[in-house]
Amino acid sequence: VQLVESGGGLVQPGGSLRLSCAASGFNMDIYDIGWFRQAPGKGREGVSYISADGGTTFYADSVKGRFTISRDSAENMVHLEMNSLKPEDTAIYYCATDDYTPGAFTLVEWGRAFGTWGPGTQVTVST
Repeated sequence: VQLVESGGGLVQPGGSLRLSCAASGFNMDIYDIGWFRQAPGKGREGVSYISADGGTTFYADSVKGRFTISRDSAENMVHLEMNSLKPEDTAIYYCATDDYTPGAFTLVEWGRAFGTWGPGTQVTVST
């Protein structure tokens, strides 16, 4: 069971990026998926959530109206479309599934315990 993020990079303020979370070894459609980020010197925070059936989404207040989460079941992926990027969006972005493994790093957000993580992808918003 593995998750891998991609799509990060360097972008100017006001620009856009599309992050992708790919799964191997399991069907992502049976899990709720969360996107999180961690800026230097700060804790990991929840950015966006999508339910297993894709019918429910949540966004952090700081990204509402700018970020959109979606599922691509055919490709077994979840995407995070990020527009109007700001310097404060600079962070490592992680995707995670809502499964719990004793002893593994787990973060509780949106009423779910996220316990399987990808390695992350760096997003830098700067001139």
